[in-house]
Amino acid sequence: MAYTVREVLYLYSVARAAYERFLSICGNEEQARNAVALLVWLDQGTVSAIHHIPTISPSAVNEVAAEANSILECLRHQEPILPAIPLISALCQDGDIDPRFFAFHQDLVVRGVAEFLDGVGKLIFDERLYMLLRRYETGLVGNPPELMAPYDSQPVSVPEDCRSMFITFSKGMPIEREEIFEYFRQKWGDCVVRVLMEKTVGGTVPMYGRIIFKSEAFVGLVLNGERLVKITIGYRQIWLRKYVPRPANI
Repeated sequence: MAYTVREVLYLYSVARAAYERFLSICGNEEQARNAVALLVWLDQGTVSAIHHIPTISPSAVNEVAAEANSILECLRHQEPILPAIPLISALCQDGDIDPRFFAFHQDLVVRGVAEFLDGVGKLIFDERLYMLLRRYETGLVGNPPELMAPYDSQPVSVPEDCRSMFITFSKGMPIEREEIFEYFRQKWGDCVVRVLMEKTVGGTVPMYGRIIFKSEAFVGLVLNGERLVKITIGYRQIWLRKYVPRPANI
C-alpha cells in the first residue's frame, strides 16, 4: 500500500511525540533521535515501550534516555558492557528484555536503527514538515504538495562527506586501515565503504585518517550526540569526530 508523506507522519505520531518529549527534557537532538529510533525498532517486535514516553514523568523520560544511551554505548565499544535497562524492560508489553541481546546481536540492532534513521526517520525528525502539518491541520494552508506527495521508502543517497568520520591516532600507535575496517565489520556488519589514511613519506606513521560509512546514520550512532568519542581497537585508542571537509584533507 502506498502512503503519502502526511499519512506516514500520522502513522508515526507516537514516535514524534516521544521525540519531542525526549528533546524537551534531555535537550540533545541526536540522542533524542537515536533513542526514538531504538525504541521504534524494538516496537517492531512485541514490545511497546515507546508508547509510554509521551505520558510518563519527566524523571522517567530522563531515565529511559539514559538507558537507551547505555545501549548505544554498548554497541560502540570493543568489549560490550551489558547495559542496565530496568525501566525500558518494565515498560515493554511482554516484560523483560535480556540486556545480553544487545551485546550479542549488535549488527542486527545497529542495522535496524540505521534503517529507521535513514528512512522514515528523515520525515519524523523534520521540523519544517511538522510546521507545515500543523498549518494544514489548523486550516492555514490547503493541501501542501510536500505532504500529499507519495512517500518513497528508499533511503536518500547523501555525499560521502556527510557519512564520513575523521579519525586520529595516539602518537606512535597507528592502526592499520584493515583493522579499523574489520572492527566495524565484526560489530556492525557491512557498514563501511572504505578507510583512508594520511599519506606519509619516509616511513613516517600516519596520524589521522577517515572512515566513510555506507550511510549517514552510522556516523550519528557512533557519536550519539557527542562531538568526539574514543574507541579502543586492540589496546590502541582512536578518536572519532564528524568529518568536516577542508582543503588538502584526504
